[in-house]
This record gives sequence, C-alpha cells and structure tokens, in this order.
Amino acid sequence: MTRNMFYGIRLTGKRLPVVLILLVIIPLFAGCIKRSAPISIERYAFEYPSPKFSGQDRIEHAIKVERFSAAKAFNSLSMVFRPEPYKLDTYASNRWMIKPGDMVSDYLVRDFRNSGLFKAVFSFRDMEDARFILEGSVDEFLEIDDKEKRTATITLSVTVLDVSGAGLSNRLLFQKKYHAAEPLPEKSPTGLAQAMSTGMEKLSAMIINDIYLTVQAPPADRR
Repeated sequence: MTRNMFYGIRLTGKRLPVVLILLVIIPLFAGCIKRSAPISIERYAFEYPSPKFSGQDRIEHAIKVERFSAAKAFNSLSMVFRPEPYKLDTYASNRWMIKPGDMVSDYLVRDFRNSGLFKAVFSFRDMEDARFILEGSVDEFLEIDDKEKRTATITLSVTVLDVSGAGLSNRLLFQKKYHAAEPLPEKSPTGLAQAMSTGMEKLSAMIINDIYLTVQAPPADRR
C-alpha cells in the first residue's frame, strides 16, 4: 500500500497519479477559501451643517487652507479610543473614510466657502495663491472612555499667516489651540462619528470667526 501511495492510487484497475489528485484537491480548498465571508469594514466621516454667519461684511482677500498634519498616534484611518489611562486601542472593523488631517482640512475649506466671509477660499490642492494662509495640525482625535461616559476629543492647532508681510514676525497674524470634548450619543463607532462631527462643527465656527476678526482688524490692532 505504501508503494501504491507513492506512485499513485489504484482507481478501477488503474493508477491515478498523485499530481492529478492534487490538481483536483487544490481547487476544492481554494473554493472553500473564496466562499469564506470577507471582513466587512464600515467607514465614517464628519456630517454636520456649515456654521452660519450673518451681518458681517465680506473681506476682499482670499485665504488658503493648507493640508493639516496630524500627530502620529492619529495619522491613520483607524478609529482610536483610550479604554484606560496610558492605553490606546482601535475599533477592529471600523475606519475613518480619510485620515483626520485631510478630513479636518477638507471640512474647513467647505465651511470657509459657505461662510461667504472671504473673497475666495482655496485648498492645498488648488494652484492659486492667497494673501492669507491657514496652517494647522490635529493634535488629538480619539474617543476617551471612563467609568461614567465616553467622549469624542478633538484638539487642533491653527496658525494664520499674511504672506504680504516681510519676515516671519510680520507674517504671523494668529496662532491658537482649539479643543472640543463631546459625549457620545451611543457607545458605538457611529456614536463616535456623531460626537466628532458635533465637536468639529463647534471648532469650525470658532476658527472661522477668530480668523475673520483677526484679518479684518486694522494692521496696528492685529498684534
């Protein structure tokens, strides 16, 4: 029997080569693998209305929103949460649609445009130049869990430059850190996305208003 197994298996009086057996078995295994259910990944993004501004005159200058950087811990599609102090984890089958830095940049461009407070608003993808440049970073972008509640935390650092000035000291108009912490309406990735959206909506309104007031002020009053 050992000799038959080495050279082949008898089938209706004939030997079936081992190679032929493998050619039959391997596709069967491959079919089993293909039929296994793939991991389903759900993806999330901000969803909120642009802040409304009324009774404010438009500034006859353009502003450009550069691409925001992000702290290494949050510079990915992963939905990060902190289950306890000093420990970070991510949701296994849930992701952001785009990285936090790009998502914040894109929504700020949308909100600046919808505000109607500037003559033009450009993103980092546009070739056009602008007098005022908005730069920034995402310092925190995570869910923080404790015994009583879960909170969506977002912290942004923002800098505004007036490139018409000579030297960095004359170009730097504005620099500020913004922070929002919103309770999750439900304990789920969807709840995290909802709370992050609420926080971003509030920060966007504050950033636009602060920059508008800074740019609108006479040069002597800006510093």
